[in-house]
Amino acid sequence: MMSVLKDILAEIETVLNAVEETQLEAVMDRMKKSRRVFVDGEGRSGFSAKGFAMRLMHLGYTVFFVGETITPALREGDLFIAVSGSGKSANVVNDAKKAKAAGAELVAVTSKPDSPLALEADCVLVIPGTVKGDAGNQRSSIQLLSSLFDQCLHITLDALCLLLSRRDNTANETATGAHW
Repeated sequence: MMSVLKDILAEIETVLNAVEETQLEAVMDRMKKSRRVFVDGEGRSGFSAKGFAMRLMHLGYTVFFVGETITPALREGDLFIAVSGSGKSANVVNDAKKAKAAGAELVAVTSKPDSPLALEADCVLVIPGTVKGDAGNQRSSIQLLSSLFDQCLHITLDALCLLLSRRDNTANETATGAHW
């Protein structure tokens, strides 16, 4: 059993080592507290995206998760962060197109830099973890479905929040004060 945990940890390390810091920096450059941020995702990736949106709120960002009953209409100049491991999730891709048409800037977070979602985006953050559609030589994980992407997504988005907190001088105590 412990060898499975070590194997999973090794997979996560391999993927995280392949995430390009310049891409993280490009996402950070687009994130300002004066700008509304909309986050979108579905399935397990969507759960990680919701956790990311929550942490952004703790850091003082005005953030909404697409599909919630209190999410307002998108406006020109807003930032739209769309998460899809495959980059093909129909609802996420359609929402991204709608956001672009409304004048939002689009950040795609995906494992597939040549996916429909990535091709729509102004900025792409590639987390090259295996996703459910990968088969044969593309499948580089012992784990089921998109587990590797989802694990690395969570860690990468938490790292992004840490970098934002440092850039914005947001102390842990300040973030704690925004926590329910």
